[in-house]
Amino acid sequence: MARGSQTEAAVLGVLSVQSVTGYAVREAIRDVLGHFWSESFGQIYPTLAQLEHDGLVERSHGERAGSSVYAITVAGRDRLVELLRQPDHPAPPRSGLMLRLFFGNALGVDACRGLIRHARVTAEEQLETFQAIRDELASDAATREHHPYWLLTISAGEHTARAVLDWADESLESLTALEPNEPGTRAT
Repeated sequence: MARGSQTEAAVLGVLSVQSVTGYAVREAIRDVLGHFWSESFGQIYPTLAQLEHDGLVERSHGERAGSSVYAITVAGRDRLVELLRQPDHPAPPRSGLMLRLFFGNALGVDACRGLIRHARVTAEEQLETFQAIRDELASDAATREHHPYWLLTISAGEHTARAVLDWADESLESLTALEPNEPGTRAT
């Protein structure tokens, strides 16, 4: 799926759950989908405008003056399904942490340990966040039909975080065999 189509799928997906303002679409993409999907905020409003032009969403006046609420149309739901059925073409991974560790000799053993410890703390925080989301879903009857699918993504995040914890522990143990070195010198 092309990048623009993925933005379209993200926006239509949010609107398939409930009709909301453009700002709320942006917030949902950041706060909900953000655990596994990032989207350029600069693309959201142009995408909403294009979706409205194409008859895939309808805009109505919101409660506040000047605000608009967007709702997905039947054609929009059909387009969402069409987009979601397209094969996934994963992008090559980009990990700043792995880039730094790959060139860890230039950084030094102690700095690498610090990076790994930070990754470990982040993974622990992610596990706590996923548990909080699970707890919140348990009390949210309004979106219950979506829960089995949302829980799949939460589970993937939990597995990934646990894998990072295991990797971090193993990596920290591996680094104990190395002598501390100054950045740019060879560790022995």
